[in-house]
Amino acid sequence: MLLTVALRSLLRNKRRTAVTLATVAVGTAALFLFRGFNTGLLNEYRNNAVHAHYGNGQVNTIGYRDKVLAKPWEAWIQNPQEVLSNLLKIPGVEKVFPRLEFSALVSNGTRSLGARGVGIDGAAESEFFYTINVVEGNPLRDAEDGIVLGRGLAHSLDLQVGQRVTLLSNTIHGTLNGADLEVVGIFHTGSRELDDSFFQIQLPHAQRLLDTEKVEKVSLGLARHEDWARVEQVIRATFSGLEATPFEILDKIYYQNSVDFLNAQYAIVRAIILFVVILGVFNTATSAILERTQEIGMLRANGESKKDILSLIALEGAFAAAAGALIGLLVVVLLNMTILRDGFYMPPGPGITRSFKTYIQLHSGMAIEAAFLVLVAAVVGSLLAALKVLRMPISHALRQVG
Repeated sequence: MLLTVALRSLLRNKRRTAVTLATVAVGTAALFLFRGFNTGLLNEYRNNAVHAHYGNGQVNTIGYRDKVLAKPWEAWIQNPQEVLSNLLKIPGVEKVFPRLEFSALVSNGTRSLGARGVGIDGAAESEFFYTINVVEGNPLRDAEDGIVLGRGLAHSLDLQVGQRVTLLSNTIHGTLNGADLEVVGIFHTGSRELDDSFFQIQLPHAQRLLDTEKVEKVSLGLARHEDWARVEQVIRATFSGLEATPFEILDKIYYQNSVDFLNAQYAIVRAIILFVVILGVFNTATSAILERTQEIGMLRANGESKKDILSLIALEGAFAAAAGALIGLLVVVLLNMTILRDGFYMPPGPGITRSFKTYIQLHSGMAIEAAFLVLVAAVVGSLLAALKVLRMPISHALRQVG
């Protein structure tokens, strides 16, 4: 009975119903689109962090990252080949990347600059770390005596691909050691910190330069980042002297702070959109209900309770909101399949020196959330509009002319 009456009421004034549908559709589309934009942006941030520098996370000896050690090499990972072999046995771990970071002077023969280097397995890392964005030359790969420089560092030393550089660094025993290498590539991650002071060489060269067979850490490449919690649990249970840290913690300043900022921004925008929807529906519903004051008085005079009338008005609001939400969702999906299909470029963010392409990424959970929130907002707006009439005495309501 209530369903039939609610549907008939919506068709009574088609123009007013269309306004309600438009209000709800725009609110739903705005929520859905903004959430998809944030998701796409965060996925690009994550992709850049994981595949440019950190991997899905890294393994160190316990407490290594939290302490300032006078002799950090004493806390590096011993027997790295055995550790790497055991890490690869963990379900979900597809790649392991031993690394050794160190400070060094990079010299072009006439000028020297302090820089931060990392010894890597060039062949293993070339496929996984694809967002490092080599702009000149090639990734390190199998270049035994090669070095890849950040663009800012290469520019400061006026170095080009094919030229040779000298690295000078202290061994773990305190003696000075050096290596003569050829520049095989210049990369540009977009992170000023990396591009201005970072370089890569082959791990064996780094170990010889520091006179050690240890590695500082092992970065992990997972099949799915969602497997990290389980992988971390296995590492904690299997390797008594090691701990695993996800990239979100390693890159907290850039990635995790961006996540927190965008989530807070979305919460504020969501509140504003829902408030606008409530006001829009309230305004439209108030006009409709005032015209039906006499009708509502007659319903109450015939024995209908306030609860029944509120249920009727809530159903009307819910039907209109459901139809409007469906329209809003379909519009966003259509836009994402056409105009926004190829993505768009975003300007550089804080600490980043290059723009990047992002996409609107939608999934069913976002659609359900947006539709539900707007549905609730529309029902709230309708009920608020009905309260004034319901508080009116029946005799007064019956005398009203719509």
